Amino acid sequence: MKVLISPISLEEARIVVKGGCDIVDIKNVKEGSLGAQGPWVTKAICEEFKDEPVLCSAALGDLPNIPGTIALASYGAAHCGADYLKAGLYGATNYEEALAMMSASVKAINMVSEDIIKVACGYADFKKFGGVSAMDIVKVAKDSGSDVAMLDTKIKDGSTLFDNLSVQELKDFVNLSHEYGLKTALAGSVRQEHMGMVYDIGCDIIGVRGAVCDGNDRTCKITEKGVSDFVASVREN
Repeated sequence: MKVLISPISLEEARIVVKGGCDIVDIKNVKEGSLGAQGPWVTKAICEEFKDEPVLCSAALGDLPNIPGTIALASYGAAHCGADYLKAGLYGATNYEEALAMMSASVKAINMVSEDIIKVACGYADFKKFGGVSAMDIVKVAKDSGSDVAMLDTKIKDGSTLFDNLSVQELKDFVNLSHEYGLKTALAGSVRQEHMGMVYDIGCDIIGVRGAVCDGNDRTCKITEKGVSDFVASVREN
């Protein structure tokens, strides 16, 4: 299982790489769950680690249902050097809308490089805002030509991934994704004490920020001890 950690600056990115994470996930927590960073930050972080044994991911945002805008944002982000690009399909209310959004992103990214890993990201708390279901996100990922199906939580109110979906529901998400040949990623206020369930579910990537921040607060700074402790707990399993 790969560990994805989400820094918001080059300084934090250096901390997570030093701590042994597999994927540096560049985003801006002030703009939401999958808040996008400016290209100047994204590109600087990607260039810093291009010769290191670590991959970089960039969030495109909690996106509105505007496929043309999504396509242009995706095209620009694809020039920043990230190995993964994650699209949060927040504005979609059904499969068809989500597919149009993700297809626009995939098509634009592929204009730059088909080697970039495309991540279709839905939300485990989709019922709270009328979003697209977890299982439909898997189908969207497959039908849009994405590589990874991911779930996060949109509303950061203290509830976790596991407060919104059961272990069995998450297993179903992962198993269907794997049947389709997709990789899977899970995030959403996941902490060390959740890792037993995470391993039972069998996802390919686990994503965190708050778990490695001072006071377990995603709005605070990432700490070296937080990163090293979390990575060690994953490696032990």
